[in-house]
Amino acid sequence: MISFRRAFLATSLVSQVAAFATPTFTRAVSSSAISMADFDETRGGTYSIADQVARFDKAKADNNERFLDITTVYDGGDLSGKRVLVTGGNRGLGFEITKELVSLGATALVLCRSSSKELSRLIGKYNVYDGVDVTDTEAVNKAMKKVKSDGGDIDMIINNAGYFYEPCEKILDDSLNFEEELKQINICGLGPLRVNAAAVNSGALAESAKLVIITSQAGSCEWRSTQNKDEGGDYGHHMSRAACNMAGVLQAEELRSKGYSVILLHPGFNRTDMTAKYKEIWDKEGAVEPATGAKRVLYEAIKSNMETTGQFINCEDGKKIPW
Repeated sequence: MISFRRAFLATSLVSQVAAFATPTFTRAVSSSAISMADFDETRGGTYSIADQVARFDKAKADNNERFLDITTVYDGGDLSGKRVLVTGGNRGLGFEITKELVSLGATALVLCRSSSKELSRLIGKYNVYDGVDVTDTEAVNKAMKKVKSDGGDIDMIINNAGYFYEPCEKILDDSLNFEEELKQINICGLGPLRVNAAAVNSGALAESAKLVIITSQAGSCEWRSTQNKDEGGDYGHHMSRAACNMAGVLQAEELRSKGYSVILLHPGFNRTDMTAKYKEIWDKEGAVEPATGAKRVLYEAIKSNMETTGQFINCEDGKKIPW
């Protein structure tokens, strides 16, 4: 279904690579051309293949254990005893991340709009900060101050809360929904910025804290010529993730002097309720169960540091995604 192609700008082969809940859902056709970035990947380079089917096929052909079975490399021991806050940790991928954190011996805190009995049983009701919408600056600031006063510094924030408007908006069929576009930008683009800013300004972060932003490959402008080739559309989703990525890179630069690292992660294709509409391509494109997706995210989050701050990484293969 999806075909992905990247092309480096000839004048800046390296410097343009920058530091992204959902896969990019389009009906684009594959291009037969091989871009310079794809060529780099075929040579074992550091950049992910744009075409999701080709990416998965190559992993199988190479018997790439890192891609096919994250448990062969995953060790979450570094999070034992750490305090980790997850936004949107009440369902889907976020809930699986929360479960994995608990299994690793971390103290999981969840910021969400609504809790559940299952979540409260998992982490304790006092570690659930519900009634918090990431579009509400006042609520986010208040919650972060309470997190700080309740139990000390946060070692890692995983910005997972997101929103996906399923209809594919198009100009030519007059289906643009500007209110939905603004909603997606507010949640996915500004949400992580609000949360991270509140954490910094409330003094809630531990020294050398890690700020993880779960974004999407949909935020890559360079990959649109492949993923959305000859079709475009889906404006709100892509714009919101591009905004998220830009905010993440700027945060990485601003917070570098404070010792806080920022990493942007595309979590890969996960078999969640959000992607159920596309279950006919789950197998073809290598979609995994959310529990596996959670390990992929945490594996990259653990590895992140000041040397990788601002980078945009594909959790499927651990390689960079271009802007």
